[in-house]
Amino acid sequence: MKTFRDKVAVITGGASGLGRQFANIAAREGMKLVLADVQADALEQATAELRGQGASVISQLCDVRKGEQVQALADAAVAEFGAVHLLFNNAGVGSAGLIWENTEADWEWVMGVNVWGVIHGVRIFTKLMLEAAAKDAAFEGHIVNTASMAGLLNAPAMGVYNVSKHAVVSLSETLYHDLQLVGAPIGTSVLCPYFVPTGISQSHRNRPEDVRMTAGPTASQIAAQVMTDKAVSSGKVSAEEVAEITFKAIADGQFYIYSHPDALAGVRLNLESVVAGTNPPDPYAATPQIRELLKAKIQGASKPLG
Repeated sequence: MKTFRDKVAVITGGASGLGRQFANIAAREGMKLVLADVQADALEQATAELRGQGASVISQLCDVRKGEQVQALADAAVAEFGAVHLLFNNAGVGSAGLIWENTEADWEWVMGVNVWGVIHGVRIFTKLMLEAAAKDAAFEGHIVNTASMAGLLNAPAMGVYNVSKHAVVSLSETLYHDLQLVGAPIGTSVLCPYFVPTGISQSHRNRPEDVRMTAGPTASQIAAQVMTDKAVSSGKVSAEEVAEITFKAIADGQFYIYSHPDALAGVRLNLESVVAGTNPPDPYAATPQIRELLKAKIQGASKPLG
C-alpha cells in the first residue's frame, strides 16, 4: 500500500496506546478514520482531538469479542466512507500467571479479544476489501494484526497471553499466503512489539462483567503482574515510534514488524531447538536474575492486587 491520503483506516483499540498513535499518523497522512474501542470516555476524547486537528473521524464502541459488533463497525465504516483500505486489528488485553492457574474466564477474555477479535476483523473486512478491489482496479488495501514478541517466544507465567499471540502470528501468516494465492491487492503485516509503554498491563481495568475474575488473583498472577507492570512502564521504545515503524512497513510491503529487533536472538534460539528437537531453551539464560526474581515473587506474594 503506497498511498494513504484520502484512504480509510479502521482501528480497533483506537482510543489509547498503539491504536491512538496509529490514528495520529493516519490523520497526519490525510486518511479518514474509523475508531473502535470499549472505553467510551477515551474514545470520545480521541475522536474530539483528531477532529480538532482537521481529521475526518467516526467512532463506535465495539467489543471485538462479539462478531455482530465488528460487523456493525464495518457497516458504519462503509456507510460513512464507502470503503475500507487499511485495517488495524489492534485491540488487545493481557493476563498472566502460571498456566494451570488461569481460569476459564481468563481464557475466554484473553482469547476473545486477542484471537477472536482478529478473526472477526479478518473474516469481515477482508471480504469488504476484496469486493472493493473487484470494482476498482486501482484499489490498495492492507491489514495489520497486532501480535507481540510473545507470539514468537514463550516466557513463563504468561501462558494465556502467549497462546493468544501465537495464534495471531499463525492467522496472519496464513492470511498472507491466502491473499497471495488469489492475487489480491491486499497486503498483510503482523506487528510483534516487545515491552512498549502502553496500558496493556492494566487491561484488567476494562475486563467485562461476563468474564470477570471471580476469585482473588493467585501468587503467580500477582508476581507476573508486578513484573509486567515494571517491564512495560520502563520500555524505551514509545508507542509513537512503533506506529511510525508500522506505517513505514505498510508502505514497504513488509510482513513482520518488530519494535525491538534485538529480542529476535531469543526467537532464533527457540527455533533452533525446534529444528534440533531439543528441549525449549531457558528464556532467561541471559538474565537469570529475572528468573530468580520471578520465582521469589511467586513464592513470596500473598496479597491480592489493589
